[in-house]
Amino acid sequence: MKQLSSIMLLNIDGGDRVSYTYNEINEETGDLISSNNKGSFCVVNDGLSSHINAIRGYIRETKLEV
Repeated sequence: MKQLSSIMLLNIDGGDRVSYTYNEINEETGDLISSNNKGSFCVVNDGLSSHINAIRGYIRETKLEV
């Protein structure tokens, strides 16, 4: 099984890219098969883009404004 360990959102040239890291674990034994595996993709789905914008708005409103 793959277990997500980190997510990063990047804004590159006005577009969003999601980078992520995961570990692969043997489902039967729990042994670590591989760790620190990386992947990324460009956001082209409107639904996902809306979620990302909601997270940005939350951060602006609750963490950046005094």
